[in-house]
Amino acid sequence: MSTAFDLIAQHAKTTWALAQVMGRLGWDQETTMPRGAASQRAEEMAALEGVLHARRTDPRLGDWLEAAVAPDAAGEALLRHVRRSYARNTRVPAALAAELARTTSMAQGIWAEARARDEVAHFLPVLTRVIALRREEGEAIAQGGTAYDALLADYEPGTTGDEIGAMFDRMRPRLVALRERVLGAARQPAPLRGEFNHDGQMRLARKLAETFGYDFARGRLDLAVHPFSSGSGADVRITTRVAETDPFNCFYSTIHEVGHACYEQGIDAAYAFTPLGEGVSMGVHESQSRIYENQLGRSRAFTGWMFEAMRHEFGDLGLPDADAFHAAVNRVQPGYIRTEADEVHYNLHVMMRFDLERALIAGDLAVTDLEAAWNDRFKADFGVAVDRPSHGMLQDVHWSVGLIGYFPTYSLGNVYAGCLMKALRADRPTLDDDLAKGNLEPATGWLRDRLQRHGGLREPRDTIEHACGFAPDETPLLDYLEEKFAALYDL
Repeated sequence: MSTAFDLIAQHAKTTWALAQVMGRLGWDQETTMPRGAASQRAEEMAALEGVLHARRTDPRLGDWLEAAVAPDAAGEALLRHVRRSYARNTRVPAALAAELARTTSMAQGIWAEARARDEVAHFLPVLTRVIALRREEGEAIAQGGTAYDALLADYEPGTTGDEIGAMFDRMRPRLVALRERVLGAARQPAPLRGEFNHDGQMRLARKLAETFGYDFARGRLDLAVHPFSSGSGADVRITTRVAETDPFNCFYSTIHEVGHACYEQGIDAAYAFTPLGEGVSMGVHESQSRIYENQLGRSRAFTGWMFEAMRHEFGDLGLPDADAFHAAVNRVQPGYIRTEADEVHYNLHVMMRFDLERALIAGDLAVTDLEAAWNDRFKADFGVAVDRPSHGMLQDVHWSVGLIGYFPTYSLGNVYAGCLMKALRADRPTLDDDLAKGNLEPATGWLRDRLQRHGGLREPRDTIEHACGFAPDETPLLDYLEEKFAALYDL
C-alpha cells in the first residue's frame, strides 16, 4: 500500500511532466509557432494552466502533507517544495490562474508587435490588464502582506523586496563610482567593427555551447527575439539571436543561455520528475548563466582562445592582438539595452526595472505613466535620453508575460556568481591556464559538483553557501568588477 509520501511523489511526477509540456508550448511560441496561431495558443495555455492549477490545489495534497513522513533529506526537500506550492496556489482562484495564462500568452504577441513598430500605445491596454491580474494574484497570495514580495517569492523564495532594495543601495555607490572612473579614463578601448555572416556566427555559437559543456543530444539551439533557455532533464533548449554587425551579442547570449541549460542538464537524474529536478531559484539560475558568460567567458584567458576561434571563422578582425580583443569584449559604454550591457552598467539596468515594477504593483505608478517614468529614470541613471520605445520600456519581454519579481534575480545572480568565482579560483589555481586552452571542464565540472547536481535540494542562499563555503554577499562581485576594469582602463 502506498504511503502518503509515495502518493505525493507520484502526484508531483505527473504535475512536473505537465509543467514541462506547458514550457515546451512557450518555447514553440517564441521560436516556430505561426503568427496566426496566437489566439489559439492562448486558449491552449489557459486550458493547461487550469489542469496544473487543479493538480497543485488538489485537496488530497493537504491530507497527504499532514500524514507524510520523508524517508531522507531529498524527501524532506520534496515535501518542502510541495507544501510551498500548495500554500501558494490554494490562495489563487482557478479562474484567475487561467485568465493570467490566457492574457500573458496573448500579451507576448502584442508586445512583439509593439516592439517591432515602436508603438507603446499598442501595448498599454494589455499591459494594464497583466499588471492588474498580477497585482490581484500577489494580494491573494500575500493575504495582507506585500503583493510584490509574494510575487518575488515565485522566483527567489526566502527574500523580500526590502532586502533586495537594501542590497542595491549598498551596491549602487560603488558601481556608479566605477562607471565614472571608467568613462573618464584616458584609455578607451577600440570596438570590434565589421560584418560577421549569420552562418559563421551560428557555427561558432554551437562550438561555444559545446565548449561550455552543453549536451546537444538533450537540447537544441534556435533563434528568438529575446534569447532564453527552456526545459529540464532530458530536454533543455536554448535560443540566441544574430546581428551581423555585433557578433558578441550572439556569442555571449549563447554562453549565457548555456549556463542556464547546463544547470538543468547537470541536476542529478534521480531528481527527475520531482520539484528537486530543476533549478532552485532564478537567482541561483542566473548565477550559472552569469558566471559562464562573464567571469569565465569574458576573462582574459578565455577571450584569448576565443580571439583565435573568431579569426579562424571570420579572418582578420581588425584588432591587433588578443589583448585588444579582450578589451573590445569588455568595452564599457552607456547603452539602452540591458541584455547587451557591459558588466559595469548591467546591474544599474536591473535596479531601474526593480524600482519601476515595485511601484507598478504597489499602485504608485500607473501603466499609462510607465514610459515617461522609464525615460526620466534612464536619463538620470545613464545620462542618455531614450531614442525610441524598443530601446526603452518595450525592450524586455518580462512584463508582457507577467514576470513581475523576476528582474532583481538577475543582479542577485551576479552577486552569487561573484561568490562562486571567488571560491572556484581558490579551489582551481590553474584555472586561467585551462581557460586559455578552451578547456572549461575544470570550471564547469566544479560548478556541476558543487551546485548544479543538487537541483532544488536546498534553499537558494543555502545552495550558494554550500557551494562556496561562506554566506553570499555583494562584496566579491564588486571587488571583482573594480579589479577587472581598473586593469582594463589603467585606473
